[in-house]
Amino acid sequence: ISDGISTGIFVQEFMELYAGKEPPVLKIQYKDYSEWHHRQGLEKSIKQQEAYWLKEFSGEIPVLDLPTDYPRPVVQDFAGSSVHFEIDEERTTALKSLANEQEVTLFMLILSLYTACLSRLCGQEDIVVGTPIANRRHADLQPLMGMFVNTLALRDFPLGTRSFNQFLQEVKESTVKAFENQDYLYEDLVDQVAPERD
Repeated sequence: ISDGISTGIFVQEFMELYAGKEPPVLKIQYKDYSEWHHRQGLEKSIKQQEAYWLKEFSGEIPVLDLPTDYPRPVVQDFAGSSVHFEIDEERTTALKSLANEQEVTLFMLILSLYTACLSRLCGQEDIVVGTPIANRRHADLQPLMGMFVNTLALRDFPLGTRSFNQFLQEVKESTVKAFENQDYLYEDLVDQVAPERD
């Protein structure tokens, strides 16, 4: 069981071994992280993070009502298709320029655009977008192979009464706060706020 970063670590260590080099000795093992993560549920910082997420998801949690060709089935079905596209160099440069101008990351800008697009499609002003994170904040976790990924549920409110730049700044603020509270597990949040899943 591993994440995408682990694949890179494995290839790098394999190449070092192939070249006759020894990979660096690890300070900790995945089992140390696992034990720490299991114990941290009792720690003050996780309780504070839990309070943050419970506040973010207090009240009614929105269900994205996309205008689809067919009604949502009673039993979840993963049938569908994908649309692949690339953004050309000129548009990429324009996006990066706007991100720099607004002092946001490219991720925050694209998240804002995506959320605004979902809002427009659905006519909803309370949108939740899930995003995976590497969850390797401590330097000792960088060279470890294992599954560290967590999901952040980013909840934003693209109200039609504000300009896009105002919304972008709100997304920036909410995204920074979410990343500051990334150690609280998504599964624990779901168990707390939506014990009956659909």
